[in-house]
Amino acid sequence: MSPQNVVDGALGRAAGDSCGGGTLRRGWTGRCEMAAKVFESLGKLGLGLAVAGGVVNSALYNVDAGHRAVIFDRFRGVQDVVVGEGTHFLIPWVQKPIIFDCRSRPRNIPVITGSKDLQNVNITLRILFRPVTAQLPRIFTSIGEDYDERVLPSITTEILKSVVARFDAGELITQRELVSRQVSEDLTERAATFGLILDDVSLTHLTFGKEFTEAVEMKQVAQQEAERARFIVEKAEQQKKAAVISAEGDSKAAELIANSLATAGDGLIELRKLEAAEDIAYQLSRSRNITYLPSGQSVLLQLPQ
Repeated sequence: MSPQNVVDGALGRAAGDSCGGGTLRRGWTGRCEMAAKVFESLGKLGLGLAVAGGVVNSALYNVDAGHRAVIFDRFRGVQDVVVGEGTHFLIPWVQKPIIFDCRSRPRNIPVITGSKDLQNVNITLRILFRPVTAQLPRIFTSIGEDYDERVLPSITTEILKSVVARFDAGELITQRELVSRQVSEDLTERAATFGLILDDVSLTHLTFGKEFTEAVEMKQVAQQEAERARFIVEKAEQQKKAAVISAEGDSKAAELIANSLATAGDGLIELRKLEAAEDIAYQLSRSRNITYLPSGQSVLLQLPQ
């Protein structure tokens, strides 16, 4: 083989290798471009799903148990429809839900007022209240979400002052049930005008001013002293009656004794002497320090020399 043929063969092989490498590079580039397109499509899809999820999430809202919702529309205002419990749809940005708690809630309201006899009275009223569900749009429009803060303290103070002024301090204590019932009836009627239901109204605390408390204590002390004086007077009268009765008994006894002496002479006195002697002898016989010596006989005693 000539040198020319060898050179031509080498050049041919080199040209063949060069053509094969170009084909491989073109295949790899195509696969990379395809993968990039796939990832781009997935990214767009994920972005679309995220946007769609955000839109759907903003279009949903939940109303928990015991709650109700009122819808505020930016174009039509507060709607008259009250939304119940569950998950609901709304138009994002255009509509906004306002959630109200429709369960009974407690509230303590202290009030200082005056009684019929001008005594200061400290009263604490406990109220269980809830809004009327059908009137929630009107409550939100006319009063607001904090309707309990705006309505309950004012109407409670008004009703308590009105009712307590009908009773004096003593009647507030002795007729507490009547006072509580009157307050409950008037306050329930007054709260209904604002769309509120009062499930329970009770007086939990009732005290009076310092001056009234001191006056009551002084009155009790005076009553106790009066009772003691009356007892002393009654005791003296009873003692007087007992002395009179005793004197009358002694007088009657003396009269009977005088009559007996006039009738029986000294026999009654002798009889009483015998009875006294018999009693004395009986008492002496029971004593260990008494020794009897027979009369008219000689008795030998062992006396020390």
